[in-house]
Amino acid sequence: MGQIVDFPSNGHTCSGYLAAPGSGSGPGVVVIQEWWGLVPHIKDVCDRFASEGFVALAPDLYHGQTTTEPDEAGKLMMALNIEQAVKEMSGAVDYMLSLDAVSSKTVGVIGFCMGGGLALILAARRPDAVSACAPFYGVIPWEGAQPDYSQLSAKVRGHFAENDGFFGPELAKALEQQLRDLGKDAVITIHPGVEHAFFNDSRPEVYDETASRRAWNETIAFFREAIN
Repeated sequence: MGQIVDFPSNGHTCSGYLAAPGSGSGPGVVVIQEWWGLVPHIKDVCDRFASEGFVALAPDLYHGQTTTEPDEAGKLMMALNIEQAVKEMSGAVDYMLSLDAVSSKTVGVIGFCMGGGLALILAARRPDAVSACAPFYGVIPWEGAQPDYSQLSAKVRGHFAENDGFFGPELAKALEQQLRDLGKDAVITIHPGVEHAFFNDSRPEVYDETASRRAWNETIAFFREAIN
């Protein structure tokens, strides 16, 4: 359904996976990868958005590198240049909004694990263009990378796991409270009895079908309402 595309980013070129609906147009969504890279699961998420009527783009923040090994994934994540990644994600936003296929004036952003943290960073950096942010069990492990949430204008609907060793319920609820204290429209759902990465159906050891379906349906409804 989708294809690899190149788009301009801060004087350079970045690539990503773009999927469009059968109708040919729809609201824009930027999908941010987990620490594994632009793997088939992330491309599948883009395809699923397309089947729901959205145009979805996942920028390749690792520039072709992927892994299935946690140790290697951790190294790739910590080696990520955050400012470069922000520029590339911002370039993806601008590219999306330049496409005739994208019917919205703003985009939604969704990310998983590392990508959930990056989705929040992108939303805070691009309040002019990101109107909806859906971080799934998001983590921001890079020192000095905490967003300036006062700049955020997007609505936030997060989905986190009860049994999450990276970013547990206490931290997730603290993030929700931090955003609300700043007057932001933020709701973070803690899905009971599930693990970090419960949405990733390519990892049967953590995947939870019931929680995934609920989180997906709520995100689709949220994006349809909030992306304009």
